[in-house]
Amino acid sequence: MADQPRIYSIKELNRYIKMKMESDLLLGDVWLRGEISNFTHHSSGHMYFTLKDKDSRIKSIMFASQNQRLPFIPKEGTKVIARGNISVYERDGNYQFYVNAMQPDGIGSLYLAFEQLKSKLSEEGLFAQSRKRPIPRFPRAIGVITSPTGAAVRDIIITLTRRYPLIPIYIYPVLVQGAQAAPAIVKAIDAMNRFGEADVLIVGRGGGSLEELWAFNEEAVARSIAGSVIPVISAVGHETDFTIADFAADLRAATPTAAAELAVPSMTELQQQLLRQQQRLVQSMRYRVQDDKERLQRLRRSPFFLYPRKYLLDQAERLDRLKEQLEQRTNRVVERGHKRLARIQTTIAAHHPGERAAFAASRLQSAQKQLEQSMSIAVKQNKQRLLSSMKQLDALSPLKVMSRGYGLVYDQQEVKLIKSIRDVKIGDTVKVRLADGQLDCHVDAWRGDGMDGSSESK
Repeated sequence: MADQPRIYSIKELNRYIKMKMESDLLLGDVWLRGEISNFTHHSSGHMYFTLKDKDSRIKSIMFASQNQRLPFIPKEGTKVIARGNISVYERDGNYQFYVNAMQPDGIGSLYLAFEQLKSKLSEEGLFAQSRKRPIPRFPRAIGVITSPTGAAVRDIIITLTRRYPLIPIYIYPVLVQGAQAAPAIVKAIDAMNRFGEADVLIVGRGGGSLEELWAFNEEAVARSIAGSVIPVISAVGHETDFTIADFAADLRAATPTAAAELAVPSMTELQQQLLRQQQRLVQSMRYRVQDDKERLQRLRRSPFFLYPRKYLLDQAERLDRLKEQLEQRTNRVVERGHKRLARIQTTIAAHHPGERAAFAASRLQSAQKQLEQSMSIAVKQNKQRLLSSMKQLDALSPLKVMSRGYGLVYDQQEVKLIKSIRDVKIGDTVKVRLADGQLDCHVDAWRGDGMDGSSESK
């Protein structure tokens, strides 16, 4: 019976190939020149990327213990010279390049093109902050230009619906990768501007390598974004690096989800702000009403309302002073008129040349009559106003009331007005003010409310 062939497991085969590669002198220490693509710097510190040239590519890895000594930070499109060994990753059966040293080998072609276009457009002022338009705080509609099948459009719709449920969303599906992507994006931006329904445009896609994102580094896309009448938010899903579209847009978002958050306000936050404003308004009104109540109470306790008669007497006294001032001013006006008339007469008498003097005398007599008439009318009017004021004062004066037999009783110091028999004691001296004078009286007895008192009993 022939010997049975040995059957190997896949793991054994991959391990054998790995051992063969690692024992090969050439593959054990090899230098490669290539361009970095699909670069990922993992949270563990390891770097995963692809080294490529125009004809081929190889998966590569550089562990954290090795890349900590790098004098530069690798990026997409960077051309490098790397040293390491070729081995097999047993689980997947893939061979890959394990890098232990790396140095720059010039700038990658894509990165160079990126820098050149960026410098050109920046010099033209296309990225100037002064030309960027503000994003409306409360847009009426949002336009979204992205791939209809990617995660980006789903994230944007979910975020917009969650934050601002009532807003219409107009989606213009486009290619976001490949040679036809840039013309499609330009066409979509122009169409959205002609449509004119959206107040904000979100233009972008999910993350990817430099080659996959290259449509957003095209000059035509940048100029279309800058020329858009509608404000544009760029939403290319890469947080660390920028595209030309990011510089040209009015606002750059790190991810499509962030772009949706920047495009619309949060309905929940608006409701909370409105509730806070309502609470502040209610509280302010409560404080206002309380202040008005306290002010009303203070006015009710004021002496003017508690003792109105006292203020009436004060006004009567003030009216007497005004009457005196009016009489004095009227007399002064009449006196000044007479003096002025005397000066005029003296002046005319000093210039009395014949007929001119007679004419002047005639004019003087006429002026005198007019002056006397005016003064007479003025005096009469002032007397009438004075008489009217006196009648009003007399009608309001408490003295007229007192002339009918009433009087005011004060304490001995004439400070407190006595309103009740309980305000005095037997033996006190009181002042009684009458219409024509004042009496000093001694209290010997009092009667009232069924109670009597006398000097003998008290």
